Amino acid sequence: MKKIILSVVLVLAVYGNSFAMELNDYRVFSKLNNESTLRSLVRYLDADVEQQGQLKYVFELTEGKVKDAVNKGDEMAAEKALYFNLANMKHLLSPEQYKKYLVVLNLTVAGNEEVLLAEK
Repeated sequence: MKKIILSVVLVLAVYGNSFAMELNDYRVFSKLNNESTLRSLVRYLDADVEQQGQLKYVFELTEGKVKDAVNKGDEMAAEKALYFNLANMKHLLSPEQYKKYLVVLNLTVAGNEEVLLAEK
């Protein structure tokens, strides 16, 4: 029962945040592509060496897509970049690792929003 409730909360958090994201929130992938952040993410996900290389590659592609979308002000392209990232991560990671990744992604977006509010 706990697993079902946790899964529902996780799904709501992911879909709730992905649809409520502003254009600048998509820059979260730049943070995740940072070398030290990526190392920490790899440790947290308990990813192997092959997964580490693939994660870095997907983050680089995603970051490029997001930068282009943000520069053009194209929210639809930014959302497609998000879904590109999620689909690739779901393919690369085990189900348990993917759940952990979604939590990290949501917490990073939430933390980014707090930083922006603090700057205002």
